[in-house]
Amino acid sequence: MIPRSRAVRRLEEWTFVVGFLVAVGIAVLALAVLLGSILVAAWPRLTPAILFNYSNSTNPATAGYAAAVVGTLWIVGLTLLFSLPLGIAAGIYLQEYGGRGILSRILQAGVSNLAGVPSVVFGLLGLAVFVRALGMGPVVLAGALTLTMLVFPYVVITTQEAVRAVPQSIRDAALALGSTKWQAIRKQVLPAAAPGLLTGAILAASRAIGETAPLLVIGALFLQTFIPYGPDSPFVALPVQIYAYTILPVNQWGGVAAAGMIVLMGILFSFNAVAIVVRNRLQRQRW
Repeated sequence: MIPRSRAVRRLEEWTFVVGFLVAVGIAVLALAVLLGSILVAAWPRLTPAILFNYSNSTNPATAGYAAAVVGTLWIVGLTLLFSLPLGIAAGIYLQEYGGRGILSRILQAGVSNLAGVPSVVFGLLGLAVFVRALGMGPVVLAGALTLTMLVFPYVVITTQEAVRAVPQSIRDAALALGSTKWQAIRKQVLPAAAPGLLTGAILAASRAIGETAPLLVIGALFLQTFIPYGPDSPFVALPVQIYAYTILPVNQWGGVAAAGMIVLMGILFSFNAVAIVVRNRLQRQRW
């Protein structure tokens, strides 16, 4: 019975491995086909003009994403500026200071629930609070604050996981040498958790850079013929402008929309590559 039992377990293990590889292969193949079709459609439009020309709805040959690229950088930059300090601070509080009290449990439940709220709901909230109640209008700052609410729970959750992964012995050693709890967290725990915090930044940026619905709801422009000049400027973001081109005749504007997707993925992959390299270096220097 024992050899047969081992044979059954081995068969089950190989079945799981083969099923896993087949599922991964199908997913990778589908992704390759999708990216390949986008690249084929975008190739005739991948010229310097796509980055330096402004948007228009009359001539696909001269359409570009200059204002949308700058608007996206403004939005993502301000979103990270607001969400990372707030999210990291909230994550540290919930993990290190909150304990198991009622307030901590309520806050933890709130953060977990926010992570599952549809993005369009945040757009409606941003429209009501930032655009109308505070009188900002549909400007860069309103868009960044709206996306800050959207990515905030992801930063909090990844911060908690990163801080939780730091061994308790690090804290105990710092406290034994006379440091306060905050000194131990600031000088020992946070440097050790830095790779995990960068993971939170990657997730926040990746989510913010691809959002369309909240920006449409608060009133982002479809087409813009000037560069956003600051937080109080009207703006268009890459996902919004890509959407604007997709609702135009596909035979004329499909290539322009596909080129915008390539530009968007290029910005996303560039940011992620830099963050991953920095994270890996920090991981090697952590202990």
